[in-house]
Amino acid sequence: MKSICLKALSVLALVAIFCIANPTTAQAQEDIAKTTLVKAGQDAPDFTVKMFDGSSITLSELKGKVVLVNFWATWCPPCREELKRVEKDIIDRFEGQPFVFLPISRGEKYSAVETFRQKMGYTFPMGLDSDQSIFRKYATNYIPRNFLIGKDGKVVYVSVGYDDKEFNELIAAITQALE
Repeated sequence: MKSICLKALSVLALVAIFCIANPTTAQAQEDIAKTTLVKAGQDAPDFTVKMFDGSSITLSELKGKVVLVNFWATWCPPCREELKRVEKDIIDRFEGQPFVFLPISRGEKYSAVETFRQKMGYTFPMGLDSDQSIFRKYATNYIPRNFLIGKDGKVVYVSVGYDDKEFNELIAAITQALE
């Protein structure tokens, strides 16, 4: 009986992760909207994030550039899938343009991110938001989350979850923001 309960809980956890990554029901969309504190058209809340390499980045100092703020976590399967595509499909694609990819690990310690980076071979800059103070300026729940910020400091695109359609829409939004 205990084994059946554990299997059932595992299945429910996978369904929950799938629903967060692929929010298709009206209820899921409503919940995501309620937990999104910053919407397209609004000024992006300013913050300073400590980067993995020990440096710091302040969002307001990036005005004049298009900035993609990506909230993620090492334990999040959709986040992992999204990050696998980032280097080639976003970082390399927009290299040399006034664009900054700013991934911020939500709620994790340096050691967890360090282990993950080594395992995955990632070398691109990453920010750390161990206490979620930056995340809470933008949302209250659900990752991965992307906030695309235009050159003027206003949010131009927001997405939650990851799938090919969402990622392609994100690339299109970046392209448009750079025009």
